Amino acid sequence: MPRKARLHPSIFHLPVERMREGYYSDKYFVRTRELLLKDNHRPCVTMQVFGKAHAFLGGIDEAIAILKLCSTEWDELQVYALYDGDEIEPWETVLLIEGPYDAFAHLETLYLGVLARRTKVGTNTRRVVEAARPKQVMFFPARHDHWLVQTGDGYAAHIAGAIGVSTDAQASWWGSEGVGTVPHALIAAYDGDTVLASRKFAELMDPGVRLITLVDFENDCVDTSLKVARALGERLYGVRIDTSETLVDKSVIPQMGTFKPTGVNPQLVWNVRGALDREGFRFVRIVVSGGFTV
Repeated sequence: MPRKARLHPSIFHLPVERMREGYYSDKYFVRTRELLLKDNHRPCVTMQVFGKAHAFLGGIDEAIAILKLCSTEWDELQVYALYDGDEIEPWETVLLIEGPYDAFAHLETLYLGVLARRTKVGTNTRRVVEAARPKQVMFFPARHDHWLVQTGDGYAAHIAGAIGVSTDAQASWWGSEGVGTVPHALIAAYDGDTVLASRKFAELMDPGVRLITLVDFENDCVDTSLKVARALGERLYGVRIDTSETLVDKSVIPQMGTFKPTGVNPQLVWNVRGALDREGFRFVRIVVSGGFTV
């Protein structure tokens, strides 16, 4: 069976010299390597890396890049690894390194940290993808974390099954770009007029960009969805429901009593779907971005 292609080490833009000198590594690993070198003691070791839970692997290509570019003697190492996106079992070896310990002792903090974060992001994304199937999932977490993690996290979500990410940085490792919707901010900039903001988007943005409009600005998703659909017709790809968890949408109020009515909830989605379908807008997709339990 042919080997899968791996991401080239250059894509990660690693601070190689700083990593080699141990700047980002736990001090005890740096001192361990220093001691071995001073003693001229070069034990050949086998390092096995594993997780303790069922997961979807991420960060392997980045971990290999760290070893390849930042070890002192890459040619002395033998490295065996699974692939990003592989499903792994508890205690399964995902990365095996053989060679003189001093050649890579200072890198353990780095490759373990990369594997831990990317695997967590990928696993969480895959859980959502599986729960949402056959509906597709987009990955929009950039505002909730430091900007420096976007590239690797976006790739982890991509290989886990997310069909889109929100920033160009998140999409950069596979040569794509960010996707998005008409946000609340743009609607507010047009005095809360969702239809006008959507019209301006349709007029001024590239026609190839899908127009997905937020419809909860006035807390009346059914009415706003219909107004936007009537105004834009087939130029409207979809509507997005993002009702605050502290609010009850106008269309849901008459149906309250047997379910949690706040925020984005199934009844609200069905209300919007039914209203659009009744007026012939079956082609308009619905995107939801809140109220999830996974």
